[in-house]
Amino acid sequence: MLLLRTAEHPVSAASLASGLSVSRQIIVGDIALLRAAGEKITATPRGYVLETAADKVYTLACIHGLDDTEKELNIMVDNGCTVINVTVEHPIYGQLTGQLQLSSRYDVSQFMEKLRKGEVAPLCQLTGGVHLHALSCPDEACFERTKAALADAGLLYE
Repeated sequence: MLLLRTAEHPVSAASLASGLSVSRQIIVGDIALLRAAGEKITATPRGYVLETAADKVYTLACIHGLDDTEKELNIMVDNGCTVINVTVEHPIYGQLTGQLQLSSRYDVSQFMEKLRKGEVAPLCQLTGGVHLHALSCPDEACFERTKAALADAGLLYE
């Protein structure tokens, strides 16, 4: 737990396993036990993150095509937010949420690199570009600044 508490970025199961001299499967099992015990650990594509209550979480509705994904995410992180996730409303499955945990331009560039490989489509392509983002912001001013910048860029769904 200490490794997750002190980490500034998501920590992969392989990294935890290497640092603790155990197998990746041991880490996956231990994380499951910690979650069952009530620990707020989120699995993201880049690794595990321990949720904290320091920042406030806000939700925004956005709309755009694939070409504006990087612009949208950079606006959010440039204004001081962490993009926790993306959620879409699927006609068959209901609400689908993908964990992101993006807090810097580097994080955004790594995410975009995966999208550009074309192996998978972003969730917003299932809904004509309409989607929600949960944002962790240090204060309401940060959220309002982000919201205004997204509106100015034509990316806010209003």
